[in-house]
Amino acid sequence: MNNVINEVTEILSLLYKHNWDERNGGNLSYILTEEEVKTVCDPFKTIRSFEYDFDMSYLIGKYFIVTGTGKYFKNCLKDPENNLGILKVSSAHKVDLLWGYADGGKMTSEFPTHLMCHTERLKLDPGHRLVIHCHPTNIIAMTHVCPLDSRFITEKLWKMQTESIVVFPEGVAILPWMVCGGNEIGVATAQKMAEGYRSVIWAHHGLSCTGKTLDEVYGLIETIEKAAEIYLKVFGKEIIQSITDKQLKDLATAFNIDYRKGIID
Repeated sequence: MNNVINEVTEILSLLYKHNWDERNGGNLSYILTEEEVKTVCDPFKTIRSFEYDFDMSYLIGKYFIVTGTGKYFKNCLKDPENNLGILKVSSAHKVDLLWGYADGGKMTSEFPTHLMCHTERLKLDPGHRLVIHCHPTNIIAMTHVCPLDSRFITEKLWKMQTESIVVFPEGVAILPWMVCGGNEIGVATAQKMAEGYRSVIWAHHGLSCTGKTLDEVYGLIETIEKAAEIYLKVFGKEIIQSITDKQLKDLATAFNIDYRKGIID
């Protein structure tokens, strides 16, 4: 199997096995180079095209591998050509399908949200390549018992384990519940990305994380979800000791981390 296809489907399988992408939940979009596309298909041969009513000018010429709508992550490894697609943004309002969705399907309904997030992250980090949206159990549970406040959520997650502030020093943003799959939630999520967050929680729904590589983003999801699990294990119990603000600052100094200000200052 092609290397890039194998790498993507392996991550999708791991997400499914963790129960973070049940049924057809969750989606992924990953920027590919033209050379990577060439190992799978002809980068200049269009199968079908799709139009969107928002401006994609910043992404013209970019290639993406994207999970399909209604598709199960567990099926991507054994049948990638029906469950995944490779697309190119060919104009400000059009994307072309170059490979995949062989059964007549199309990309995830949340692809507009992905494209908006890719745009904002690329403006901040030219090395950015990946958006993964998933449904981690403990993160979703936290949104039922915690204020939907980015500062509050970030502080709690940072203080649950030493590695949290090291892995996501910019913190985690959270949005109130919104209907998924439309432009409104895409705009709101992208705005948080523009503020420097790589991770955005959708209340009672899930988590979207971004980064340069599959390992980086998968590891980011793992770390946030583990911190949420620890929080729920101690929630409602008497806390005898925990990581202090000073200790978090000491960590930041030791690891030369530029953490988000206003959380522990």
